[in-house]
Amino acid sequence: MMDRAALRLILLGVFLISASSQPVKKKKNVDIYSFYINSTVTSRYATTVITSRVANTVNESQEIQFEVKIPKNAFISKFRMTIEGKIYDGVVKEKQEAQQQYSRAVSRGESAGLIKSVGRTLEDFKTSVTVAAFSKVTFELTYEELLKRRLGKYELLINAQPMQPVADFKMDVHIQEKPGISFLEVKGDLSSDDLANAIKTTRADKDAWVTFYPTRDQQTKCKSCGENGLNGDLLITYDVERPNHQGEVMVSNGYFVHYFAPSDVPRIPKNVVFIIDRSGSMSGRKIHQTRLALLKILSDLDEDDHFGLITFDSEVKTWKNELLKATTENLETAKSFVKEIRDRGATDINAAVLAGVDMINRHPREGTASILILLTDGDPTSGETNKERIMANVKKAIGLKFPLYCLGFGYDVNFDFLTKMSLENGGVARRIYEDSDADLQLQGFYDEVAVPLLTDIQLKYTGGTNLTKTSFSLYFNGSEIVVSGQITDNSVESFTTEVIAVSKGSNVTYHETVTAKDPSDVPSENEDFMPRLWAYLTVKQILERQVLQEKEDEKKEALKLSLKYQFVTSLTSMVVTKPQEDEVEVANKPTEGGEAPNEDRSTSHGIIMGQMAVAAPDPWAGDNLYSLHDSFLYDDFHSPPTLDLVDVEVTLTTELPEVQVHSNRFLLPSAGQSKPLCFDVPVPHKLKLLHASASEFFMNGESLSEQNGFHQIAFHYKTNHHLTISTKYISYRNGQDDVQFLWGQTPTQHDTEGVSLVVLDKEMNVTMGNIGVVILLQKKDEVMFLWPAIWEYPKDVNLTGILGKPKISYEEIEGSQTPTLKIIDKEVKTSLETVSDYRLHSTPVRECWLVPFQAVMEDEISNFTVTQL
Repeated sequence: MMDRAALRLILLGVFLISASSQPVKKKKNVDIYSFYINSTVTSRYATTVITSRVANTVNESQEIQFEVKIPKNAFISKFRMTIEGKIYDGVVKEKQEAQQQYSRAVSRGESAGLIKSVGRTLEDFKTSVTVAAFSKVTFELTYEELLKRRLGKYELLINAQPMQPVADFKMDVHIQEKPGISFLEVKGDLSSDDLANAIKTTRADKDAWVTFYPTRDQQTKCKSCGENGLNGDLLITYDVERPNHQGEVMVSNGYFVHYFAPSDVPRIPKNVVFIIDRSGSMSGRKIHQTRLALLKILSDLDEDDHFGLITFDSEVKTWKNELLKATTENLETAKSFVKEIRDRGATDINAAVLAGVDMINRHPREGTASILILLTDGDPTSGETNKERIMANVKKAIGLKFPLYCLGFGYDVNFDFLTKMSLENGGVARRIYEDSDADLQLQGFYDEVAVPLLTDIQLKYTGGTNLTKTSFSLYFNGSEIVVSGQITDNSVESFTTEVIAVSKGSNVTYHETVTAKDPSDVPSENEDFMPRLWAYLTVKQILERQVLQEKEDEKKEALKLSLKYQFVTSLTSMVVTKPQEDEVEVANKPTEGGEAPNEDRSTSHGIIMGQMAVAAPDPWAGDNLYSLHDSFLYDDFHSPPTLDLVDVEVTLTTELPEVQVHSNRFLLPSAGQSKPLCFDVPVPHKLKLLHASASEFFMNGESLSEQNGFHQIAFHYKTNHHLTISTKYISYRNGQDDVQFLWGQTPTQHDTEGVSLVVLDKEMNVTMGNIGVVILLQKKDEVMFLWPAIWEYPKDVNLTGILGKPKISYEEIEGSQTPTLKIIDKEVKTSLETVSDYRLHSTPVRECWLVPFQAVMEDEISNFTVTQL
């Protein structure tokens, strides 16, 4: 029997991108009487502790919330709550072990998902606990990160948003750097004039201290403040002295770290080809900002650089067929070409990248560095569209001779695809956020790779073992190469570092003998930072390699280190026991691709509701535990499609308060089997429901927390047809007409330029080009919602999105303790669920096999989400 006096909260290492329940309401009778942020940076490795002390000031128990923002690059390594003197510590466990724990627990549902993505650089950590009358709770969160050097500086970003003015607010930062600190600057929202006298900076040779102690009054009157107190970031930027061109090597506790950032070598002339997506989806501000950025980048090219410009949609167009020197005349001609770039057509990424590779390969130059930069905002929709074949083609063409950098514009882009393709070819992927400064983001990325100094860098360590990455294709001015490892023999007095690289066509070598025992390197209070730095870097690099190819031995090593150092990663979960309630909270760390991968969370007695894992403990197993609803199952008369949307509702019939949590469930017809497959996607979300890029047809939908189906669905057809359907109104515009409809009005039909709209009482038929969709207006518990289904499309159209998946085959595996299916050559645990069909107003009941998202969609949820409808 489950322990009713314990609540198990689980932080899954791949944190979810959005919360599934309503936030805890802020109450005036909750007093955050102390809020401390303490960050210690030792040799670029930052450990930050956030401590919030909160009092319940009323004569009744109530739920108290803790919410902070942390850098996306950080690993959470500790979470603790102290209530009435009793400590509740988080324990990091292997994900499957933690999953077995939460599959036996029951969610109450009020708690929010713990981690979600916030903007470009932060993630939101959120939890809550019930605190007795006139009692107090202390929350403590620790996260760790290795600061990365970009454009000649390190950045420590700390967010402060306590949610109310705090009488005792303190932020203390201590930076310790062995070679000395060359400069330090404090910026950010919280460094405005209103708060200038609250910030104090103290410098010594190897140390710097920054304190931020605003008064309660200042916390309400600053530029980014209000009645809820502070709300902003403090950004501390700094760099270190570099007296030694061999780099800086630190040794501590049997480990070492080598920071290598030489500046005594001349810049290498570069060959750079810009490959620019000009497809229809780049229209408007995107293409305008791209032009602005390219014009600025062209102006920054050095005269001994050579460059090329390629634009592409369904066709590839080159400015010139060869690389040209960056002379004033050539640059002016190129700028004229850039000013005329216009959006049009589909997206042939394969042909465009291969054209860029060919341009560089046909014009080799000794003593130079070659770079390919691809900018795109979408999936490949023309020419070769199979992503695996595209990656294979590009990898074969480049042959590791130079890097490919992929810039993904906006959230509709398939960022995972770009990440894999860039990593396979020695580069990185970077997201360009759709915002007013997108052109500055593009320029900022180019600035990072604008000045290559070394190529083919190899680092060797005599006396070192268990090394992190030691081979790098390029080193750019303003960046830094970091290698960490263990000392082979702790009794040795020294070991040797050697760096071999190519500088402007000539080999260069850096040698240094390092004292293996130097007690002055690290203060005694931080002596454990070095093994943690090594573990952090090792795990990060292994997880990056796993994107390209899963290796079981490496995965086990990353898991082992994550558990040893209590890092919450994609392989681990943090389990926290809290008092008085039975609940499971689940949160997955957002990937840069968008939403995190959907984990295998189905069990024989449970299903995933939003971010909440809801499962029946054995004593409660029975027919009356769940109330489930599902959607329409297509028969063979319909187009061979597609998935159908269903909603999942769970009502816990126990002595706990009644709670409902939701996911949208999609149903996938099977090929040759009687029962279809189904899977869940957490709410709230914004999904790519159906995209047919070749037909220039796009349908996206948005759901809300605690609600069935979708509250709004948007259609885009070609460049000028836009239809928005909500539960209250329908709006259509085509660049000339702006037409409004209402549900329940007299049946109405509107036809124009290949678009047909038919509005009935509780149904709308939408035909755009050769694709037809029906949207039903449904009602449950007095709440209205929308339900989509495809009813017409040609067989030769390539559909993507949640509803674009064709039928799938599976086979049932006999003899398993829990139901198991073989899907796409993989064994998948499943459970048989009863669901109702919302595609029809009569809602017939059907059965489906509930399986994980990736088991049938063969991709991450992140590749099916959008930021804007």
